[in-house]
Amino acid sequence: MAAGEVLLGAVEQIPTGEGRTFRVGELEIAVFHTAEEQVYATQALCPHRQGPLADGLLGGTTLMCPLHDRTFDLKSGCGTSHEHLGLVTYPAWVVDGQIWVRPEPVQAEAAE
Repeated sequence: MAAGEVLLGAVEQIPTGEGRTFRVGELEIAVFHTAEEQVYATQALCPHRQGPLADGLLGGTTLMCPLHDRTFDLKSGCGTSHEHLGLVTYPAWVVDGQIWVRPEPVQAEAAE
C-alpha cells in the first residue's frame, strides 16, 4: 500500500450493518460495514452534540446518530436532516478481507 495508508484489521471485526471506532494516530475514526459489504469511514463524533457515530443506526449508506436522530450520507458525508451538518469522511476500502483507511480528511460538500 502507499504511504499514509493504515491497516485497521479484518473486516469481519465489524458486523454487517454496524460501525466501530478506531484510533489512527491522534484521530478517532468511525468505520461502518454496510449490508452491501462496503466500508465507509467518518469522524467519530457527531457534529451536533458529539454523539458516538459508531453506535448509530445504519440503513444502506445512511447513518443516524444515536443521540438526536441526525442523519448523514456515508458516501458524501452530507447531512440529510435538520440543519444539514456534514461529516468529515476518510477514504476506506477492503483488500483481501482487510480494512484500509487513509487518514486524510475529506470535508462534506452539499450538492448544488
